[in-house]
Amino acid sequence: MNRTLIAIGVGIVALGIIVSSSLFTVNEAQQALVLQFGEPRRVIQDPGLKFKIPFIQEVRILDRRVLDLDPPVEQVILADQKRLDVDAFARYRIHDPLRFYQTAGTEAVAETRLNSIVNSALRRVLGNVTVLAVLSDERARIMTDIKGQVNDEAKRFGIEIVDVRIRRADLPEETSQSIFARMRSEREREAAEARAQGQEQSQQIKSRAERERTVIIAEAQRDAQVLRGEGDNTALKLIAEATSLDPEFYGFYRSLEAYRKALNGNDTTMVLSPNGEFFRYFNGAGPQAAPASRSPAGAPAPAEAAPAPAQ
Repeated sequence: MNRTLIAIGVGIVALGIIVSSSLFTVNEAQQALVLQFGEPRRVIQDPGLKFKIPFIQEVRILDRRVLDLDPPVEQVILADQKRLDVDAFARYRIHDPLRFYQTAGTEAVAETRLNSIVNSALRRVLGNVTVLAVLSDERARIMTDIKGQVNDEAKRFGIEIVDVRIRRADLPEETSQSIFARMRSEREREAAEARAQGQEQSQQIKSRAERERTVIIAEAQRDAQVLRGEGDNTALKLIAEATSLDPEFYGFYRSLEAYRKALNGNDTTMVLSPNGEFFRYFNGAGPQAAPASRSPAGAPAPAEAAPAPAQ
C-alpha cells in the first residue's frame, strides 16, 4: 500500500515536472522561438499558453516592442570639411525572430552591430552635406536618408528600423576653442576699428570747433576794432567840436592833465623854471600868455617844459 502511494506520488510529481516543462506562456510584448538541440523549430508571435516537447526543446523569448539604440558619439567630417561630434539614437524592433536568431543571436550582439551600422550611415550621409544643411530644414531629409540606409543593412538581421534621430551635433572642443578665439579676435578688430573711427570723428569735431572758434574770435576782434575805431572817431569829433567852441578852456584842461601826470607825488625831483610855459597857469597867466601851437584837431598843445638837470 505504501509502495503504491509512493509510486502514485512520484508519478504525480513527474507528471507535474513534465507538464511544467512542456507549457510556457508568451505575453503581448514578447515573441518566442522554439529550439530543438539548438536548431530553430517554430516561431511563436501570438500571445497565450504554448506547448513544447519537454527536455528536448527550449524556448528563446524575444522582445517584440520598439527598442532603443543609443550608439556612442561619432565624429564625422562634413562636405565643407567641418567636423561635428554627432550624438544620434535609433529605435528598432525585431521583425523576423528566426533571422535575428540565426544572424545575431542575442540583443546585445544585435545592438553592437547596429551601432556600427548607424555610425557608418551617419558618416556616409553627413559627408555629403554642409553644416548649414544639418542646421536647416534639410535635416529631416538627411534623417530619412540615414534611416533608409540603416534599415537596408538591418534587414539582414531580421530587424526593422523605426526611426533614426540626431540628438545633438556639436563642434569638437578644439574646434570650438579655435572658433571662439577667431570670433574674439574679430570682435576686437571691430572694436579697434570703431574706436579709430570714433577718434577720427572726435578730431574732426574738435578741428571744426577750433576753426569755428578762431573765426568767431577773429570776427569779434574785427567788430571790436571797427567799433573802437568808430568810437575814437566819434571822440575826436566831439573833442574837435568842444575845442572849437572854447580853445582856451581846452588848453587849460590839457595843462591840468600835464600837471597831474608830472606832479603825481613820486620820488622824482625835477628842477624847472617858474617862468616857463609849463607853469603859466600857476603864475596867473591867463589867455594873454604866449599862444600855444595848435594841434591837428585845432586845439592848442601845452608847452612842455625843458627838463633841467636833476639834483
